[in-house]
Amino acid sequence: MTPEAIVARAERALDRRRPWEGVWRDCYDHVLAATPGTGGPALHDGTAADAAETLAASLLAELTPPWSRWFGLAPVSADADPALAAVLERAAEVLQGHLDRSNFALEMHQAFLDLVVAGTGVVLVEEAPAGEPSALRFTAVPLREAVLEEGASGRLDTVFRLVRMGGAAIAARYPGAALPADLVRGDDPDATHKVIEAVWPDRGGPRFAAVLERDGRGLPLAEGRFEESPFLAFRWMKAPGETYGRGPVMKALPDIRTANKVVELVLKNASIAATGIWQADDDGVLNPATVRLEPGAIIPKAVGSSGLTPLKAPGSFDVSQLVLEDMRARIRSALLADRLSAPHRANMTATEVLERSAETARLLGATYGRLQAELLTPLVARCLSILRRRGEVPPILLDGPGGRDEARIAYQSPLARVQGRADAANTMLFLQAVQALGPAAQGVVDIPAAARHLARTLSAPPAILAPPSPGTAPVAAAPHEEGPSA
Repeated sequence: MTPEAIVARAERALDRRRPWEGVWRDCYDHVLAATPGTGGPALHDGTAADAAETLAASLLAELTPPWSRWFGLAPVSADADPALAAVLERAAEVLQGHLDRSNFALEMHQAFLDLVVAGTGVVLVEEAPAGEPSALRFTAVPLREAVLEEGASGRLDTVFRLVRMGGAAIAARYPGAALPADLVRGDDPDATHKVIEAVWPDRGGPRFAAVLERDGRGLPLAEGRFEESPFLAFRWMKAPGETYGRGPVMKALPDIRTANKVVELVLKNASIAATGIWQADDDGVLNPATVRLEPGAIIPKAVGSSGLTPLKAPGSFDVSQLVLEDMRARIRSALLADRLSAPHRANMTATEVLERSAETARLLGATYGRLQAELLTPLVARCLSILRRRGEVPPILLDGPGGRDEARIAYQSPLARVQGRADAANTMLFLQAVQALGPAAQGVVDIPAAARHLARTLSAPPAILAPPSPGTAPVAAAPHEEGPSA
């Protein structure tokens, strides 16, 4: 696309996004509070803010726990060379080391917060400059800067990032760009300029272009092609025909508004109950403007007048507590605060803990499947492509048709292991049933194969497994086991 076409397409996509902006603003104002100086409603109830923060932190801990291995690489083919598993394990360790040394945990938490509040999150994965502790650099792109389009695959593969930058920042980010003379001179150092970074799918890989928009025209800043898209856009859930996602805060927004209004009315009623409403006769002696209601005060009044008399409230507001408790319970339920929080009882049995984990997996099943397809798998693929270009990992083809040199991602996060434990329990139940049938039935079970299946199901490290005997499975050489990519 030409720079003018990129600007025009971004503007059309921005027009389609505008109906969502009012709902997003309400969600942010009622959960995260408005940015100081920008206005917004006053918050009186913190239930939604606490539950949203808990959910975002739980997603980080359940899907991508910091400083913990939440993914692995395993051969796709069952008859792959055992040495390939060791190569993939080393590649996974290298990637995990770069994630630990980068700002991954900080930025992912912010992106998960966007996901919970607005239903859509965007993360930018870039290669860090040489000399940095990690080769990876992550940026949680605010949703106000991201304009998204859904492709034929059903994913948000076309991303426009609309950001305002100063002339010095533009020159630093795009050192080879031909900038206008006024930007190079820095005539107005406080001025900002609109920059559009676009990524869209193409046959040879995602295409990238950066355009400086000035006077309705687009000036090219940079262009190129990636192996994997640097922008990862993911959603909590979506309705048919919609592009942007819907988050749990959006679902609970009516209850959040109601709870906030009820607490405001309760506080007003408490203020009236504490100070009271008073009335006084205008007798020429009592001046209500100078009366101060404090202990020990003497208020003058005319002889025979009633002076200050309290005005009785028309009724009590006790029903507000019932409404408020119901609203808060529904907010916590919508934001899964009562499901993902730590158990309140210290004497929970192992069965209760497993059932709690299984229930959490059922609640997050659809969301986890979407996040795995839109976030986790593209994230690992993008990071591996950067490390492959630097020569730190061998050329690994992820999720191919099943060749001997290809690998699959084995997720090892706490949420992913819940299903693994369930599969392992079914396998153990089958083995126990076979054992109860007697020696004749036990001959049909390959115990070493069953042990290896349990190891794969429970994500056991390959280093603790003995190599299979030569007659168990054919062994084939795996080319490209070591060495940097071209």
